[in-house]
Amino acid sequence: MDSLSIGDLIWEPERMPLLIAGPCVLEDEDEAMRIASACVELADEFDFLYVFKSSYLKDNRSSVDSYTGPGLEKGLGMLERIRTETGVPVLTDVHCREEVGPAAEVCDILQIPAFLSRQTRLILAAAGTGKVVNIKKGQFLSPENMGNAVEKAKAGGAAGIMITERGTSFGYNNLVVDMTAFPRMKLFGVPVIFDATHSLQLPGGLGDRSGGRPQFAAALARAAMAAGADGLFIETHPDPLSCSCDAEVMLPLTGLEGLLRDASRIFHGNRDD
Repeated sequence: MDSLSIGDLIWEPERMPLLIAGPCVLEDEDEAMRIASACVELADEFDFLYVFKSSYLKDNRSSVDSYTGPGLEKGLGMLERIRTETGVPVLTDVHCREEVGPAAEVCDILQIPAFLSRQTRLILAAAGTGKVVNIKKGQFLSPENMGNAVEKAKAGGAAGIMITERGTSFGYNNLVVDMTAFPRMKLFGVPVIFDATHSLQLPGGLGDRSGGRPQFAAALARAAMAAGADGLFIETHPDPLSCSCDAEVMLPLTGLEGLLRDASRIFHGNRDD
C-alpha cells in the first residue's frame, strides 16, 4: 500500500497505525487545544501517527435545536490555531462544495460524511483540492459499494484516499460492524480506518439526539485492528456528557490510553506476522 503525505508528515500504513481523534464539534477553543495535546502524547507513546479531528459544523443532527458548531469561518480559525500550535495535521468534515475551498486552505484531510458518501460532485470537489480525502462509509452501503466512492476520489485527483468504517444500519436506532468489511475494502488499495465511537452510536435513540455505547469502543477497536484496520477514528473529550454534540457517543479521554495500547500491540503483531 502506498504511503500518504498528510501535511508535513508521511504515513506508511504498513508500518504505523493512524489515529484520528478529537472532540465531535468545536466548542471551547482552549479545551480543544488541550485535547489535541493529550492525544499527541498518547499517539507518541503508542506509535501512532496522529491527526486532530473536529468539526466546525455538524449538519446531520437529530433536532432543529441541536448544537451544530461555531460555523465555517470561526471554526476554521480554531482549527488553524490548533494545527499551528501543536504541529499536527487536522481533519474536518465538508458538507457541500462551497465549504471545500475554505476548508482546504486550513485542513490536511477533508472528510466526506457517511450520509454524503454517494455525493459525486462533493467527492470530486474535495479530491480536486489535492488534499487527502477520507470517505466515511455510508451506513446504508455494503463494503463493495465503497469502491465507487474511491474511484470518484481518484478521478478528482485526490492526493490520497482513505475509507472509514462506521457501522451499518441494523433495525431502528442501532448500528452493527461487520469485521469482514476491513479485508473486503482493503482490496481497493487504500487504507481503511475504524471509527470506534460512531460505530457504537444509537442514531436518534434518545428522541431529540443520538445515544451511544462508548464502553464497548475498546473491544471493537481491538477486533478491527485484528481484522486488518490501518488506524482508528475516535471522538474523545475529558467530560463527554458536558458536550453539546454526541455527548453519549464520545469516549472519555481517560479511556484512550488503554485502548491505544491494545490497538498498537495488535496492529504491530499483525504486521510482524
